[in-house]
Amino acid sequence: MSSLLSAASALPLHRYPQGQITEAFTELMVGSRVDSALDGPSSDSLRKAISRTHAATTVEWRHLALPLPDYEKLDDFGACNDAFLREAPPLAARAVALALERAGLAVEDVDLIVSATVTGVAAPSLEARLVPLLGLRPDVKRMPLVGLGCVAGAAGIARVSDYLAGHPADVAVLVSVELCSLTLQRDDTSMANVVASGLFGDGAAAVVMAGDDRASALDRKAVEVRDSVAHFFPDTERVMGWDVGASGMRVVLSPEVPDLVANDLRPVVDRFLARHDLAVGDIEYWIAHPGGPKVLTALEGAMDIDATATAVTWASLREVGNLSSASVLHVLEQTLDVRPAGSGGPALLVAMGPGFCAELVLLRW
Repeated sequence: MSSLLSAASALPLHRYPQGQITEAFTELMVGSRVDSALDGPSSDSLRKAISRTHAATTVEWRHLALPLPDYEKLDDFGACNDAFLREAPPLAARAVALALERAGLAVEDVDLIVSATVTGVAAPSLEARLVPLLGLRPDVKRMPLVGLGCVAGAAGIARVSDYLAGHPADVAVLVSVELCSLTLQRDDTSMANVVASGLFGDGAAAVVMAGDDRASALDRKAVEVRDSVAHFFPDTERVMGWDVGASGMRVVLSPEVPDLVANDLRPVVDRFLARHDLAVGDIEYWIAHPGGPKVLTALEGAMDIDATATAVTWASLREVGNLSSASVLHVLEQTLDVRPAGSGGPALLVAMGPGFCAELVLLRW
C-alpha cells in the first residue's frame, strides 16, 4: 500500500458564469459564418443548439486560462499551444505548492513528480518545467503521462502507488493541468465540439503520496491506497479522444459514452471489489470523475446509488465544469475537505477516458 497525504487544486483567476462563456464562445463559432458558403446547420439553429447544450451540462461557472476577449486572438494551433506553455506551468506549480504545504512537506522531500495533461504539447514536458519553478531537487525523478485524457487523474494515482510499492521511503507528487478552453475549434459545428465548448473548464490539481515507510515516519492520518485496476473496453477507440491537425485538437466525443458506463462498467467494479471481499454497497465514499450529467446519471444507475453518493462530484461539475484529468483530483480534494482522512471506510475513485477505458482505485479513509 501507499498513503495519499493531501490533495489541492489551483484554478485560473478568470472566472465566468456559464451564460457569459456561452455568449462569447457562440460568437467565436458562429459570428463570422456565411451560411450560403458553408455546409451544416444555419447560424440561427447553431446558436440555439449551443445555448441549449451548454445549459444542459448543469455547469454554472468555469475558470478560463485567458480573459474571454483573448480567445478571439487564438487563430491556430501554434497560438493555442503557446498560451498553454505560458499558462500551464505556473498553474501546476500553485497546485503542487499547496498540496505539499497541506502534507507538511517541502519541495526538497519530493523524490518523484508525475505530470498529466492532454490539452497541450510540451518538450521539455510539464513536470520538467516545474523543477526550476518550484525548486525541486536536481535528482528528482520525472514521468509525464500524455494522452490519457479524463482518466489520467485516477491512472496517475494508480501508477504512483505502484511506484511507491517498490520505493517505500519515497514521496511522490502527481500533478494534472488541463487548459481545455485552448482546444476550442471555431469551425467545427459537430455536436461533440458544441458539447465540449460548454462542458470543459480549465484547472490544475495535485496529490502528494508516500510509501509505507515514509508515511509511518510522518505519523499523520492519511488515506490508504489499497489497490487499483485498469480496464480497456474493446472496439471503442473512436468513442473519446482527439483528432490533431493544423487547427489544433478536434474533440472526439461519442454519445455512446453514457451507454458504455451504464451497461459495461458494473461488472468491472464488481470483480475488482470482490478481490477485497467487498461489494458496491460497502463503498462509503464515491470519488467520481464529473464526465457530464448523462455520464454521472449512468454511473449512479449502474452502481445502484443515488445522487447523494456523488454529491461532491455534482458540485464540482457545477462550480468548475469538467477539468479532464484534473477533475477527479478536484473531487478528491473536495471530499477530503468534508471527510478528513482517518474517518474510516472504503472509498472508490472512478474515472473513464480515451480508449475507451476505466481506472478504479480502492481507497480507505
